[in-house]
Amino acid sequence: MTGRRTGPGPAPGPGPGPGPESGPGGPGGAARRCRAWLLDGLSETSARHPGPHGTPPAEHKGHRWWRVMCLTGVDYFSTLGYQPGIAALAAGLLSPLATLVLLALTLLGALPVYRRVARESPHGEGSIAMLERLLTWWSGKLLVLILLGFAATDFIITITLSAADASAHVVENPFAPAWLHGGNLWITLVLLGLLGAVFLKGFREAIGIAVALVAVYLSLNVVVLAAAAWQVVSEPVLVPNWWDAMTAEHSSPWVMVGVALLVFPKLALGMSGFETGVAVMPQIRGDASDTYENPAGRIRDTRKLLTTAALIMSCFLLLSSLATTLLIPQDDFRAGGPANGRALAYLAHLYLGEVFGTAYDISTICILWFAGASALAGLLNLVPRFLPRYGMAPEWTRAVRPLVLVFVTIAVGITLYFDANVDKQSGAYATGVLVLMLSAAFASTVAARRRGHRRAAAGFCVITVVFLYTTVANVVERPDGIKIASLFIVAILLTSFASRVHRAFELRAAEVVFDETAAHYIDHMVASGPLRIIANEPSEHSTAEYRVKEYSQRQETHIPGGRPVLFLEAFVRDSSDFTADLLVRGDEKYGVRRLRVEGATVPNTIAAVLLAIRERTGRVPHAYFTWTEGSPVAHLLSFLFLGQGETAPVTREVLRRAEPDPARRPRIHVG
Repeated sequence: MTGRRTGPGPAPGPGPGPGPESGPGGPGGAARRCRAWLLDGLSETSARHPGPHGTPPAEHKGHRWWRVMCLTGVDYFSTLGYQPGIAALAAGLLSPLATLVLLALTLLGALPVYRRVARESPHGEGSIAMLERLLTWWSGKLLVLILLGFAATDFIITITLSAADASAHVVENPFAPAWLHGGNLWITLVLLGLLGAVFLKGFREAIGIAVALVAVYLSLNVVVLAAAAWQVVSEPVLVPNWWDAMTAEHSSPWVMVGVALLVFPKLALGMSGFETGVAVMPQIRGDASDTYENPAGRIRDTRKLLTTAALIMSCFLLLSSLATTLLIPQDDFRAGGPANGRALAYLAHLYLGEVFGTAYDISTICILWFAGASALAGLLNLVPRFLPRYGMAPEWTRAVRPLVLVFVTIAVGITLYFDANVDKQSGAYATGVLVLMLSAAFASTVAARRRGHRRAAAGFCVITVVFLYTTVANVVERPDGIKIASLFIVAILLTSFASRVHRAFELRAAEVVFDETAAHYIDHMVASGPLRIIANEPSEHSTAEYRVKEYSQRQETHIPGGRPVLFLEAFVRDSSDFTADLLVRGDEKYGVRRLRVEGATVPNTIAAVLLAIRERTGRVPHAYFTWTEGSPVAHLLSFLFLGQGETAPVTREVLRRAEPDPARRPRIHVG
């Protein structure tokens, strides 16, 4: 087969030089420099933004799985900074029991689900891409947009909650100057500003930093928990006192279990690292024999990563919950209390001294701040992975810096709304995490069933039901999460469809390829002059139909008599797609020669084929259309959502935008 690659037409030439008012020092020059700086690195390739979740270049060989686990860990393990305090507020004396329920769901629910996700989506797309493949047409796109809203909730609240908890560790440190006390809000805003500044300057791969942070942070947590265990052993009355107090509140062990089951959804943010774990899959080295179609080594090592991270986090969560419940009075966990949002740091200062406690605070602040960096990098990869491909994002979303400004602005708004309070944000955080896990469980259920794995499908179905209960319980208990997610979803839907309408008249064809027969027809007919092409929408496929069509077109559009014509028939493959590679097939049936092609829309596809013919032959083709009866508004809606409509004027508009030179633009005739 032969072919010619086509794009959106030649780029417009450079505009006129700067005038007297717009020189290098004038306002026009400053505006151009600012625009160039913001759009620096603008690329047609999505999901290659710098950051922990960026797709590595082809020459990059990847990292060992345990190093990439640390990259996940800056998000996952950093929840130790606030999770024990949130568990104590949610479950009180039952915090260890509720944590056990959470660990059961983690190891028996989330872990198997994401091990399946790693197998089904080994290139970092995650569960959202799995669901995208399960549904077709607009339903799949709409579901992806909704899930992107929840993903945005998850990542944005990760940024704001982590920064708020970092500010709590700053304020509560005994060596902090007096002017910092009570400054949680402005300290959080400063941390968000610093985070944005790092990305505006350029955030490069930082796995080495992640490894160091995780190693130091987990080591310090081991010391703190060891000191707490020694304190419990030294005071044997602590455990009986806790048990007596717990049984005094609850009449029987069954009641305790029931209450723990009811409150454990509030602890769900302790599972926040799984979606990140599959997002970083492209960073894993895998085996030398791995291929894009079958990266078996990468899948195996990702499963090691997920399992190891889940086991480490489960141990730390259980031990920290026991330690903080036994050693910290319940009133100290409440808002304004010394252990609020910093339970383990409180124990570090209490039992290991202010110097060690300060070192612990510094490590916690660093890993929490870096967790925000990881979450922001995840957003910068997630948005370009889907929206530009759908035509549902403006061109500037392919650049990092404008997106950084947008996301940091949203984070500032969320921080002001929640007053930089960790407890107030936990509901929104848990909602985003749980919805993504619910979608992953459902996608795993369907994938296992389609592969004929009935037992696995049944198990994933049970996990889906549990996640559904957990999500609903969390939403009912703390509706702030669904409110914030709804705002993100509405904003994404409105901006996405507005962008789709705005970009509807782009060429929307990445490549046009003619098969051998089509190429022969074109080359043979162009030898006797410009190509005459009749755009046809067949209804019955018969010799009589094609003869009537050719006769009417020759009469209505005055095709020169005796000149041969080609019929061009474009069919809609999936109107929800934005771009498509086009394969033009030639055949001769019903007494005519035809070019047939499938694309996302009829007019854009015809325009792309006409431009490809011009590039192949060096001559401008002529295309002949018939007006379509009906309402222009109905035709416009049909074009936007079904890929059809009034073809002639839309084809002409697509060509006008793709080819600015009228002399080189394919001719459109309508009769």
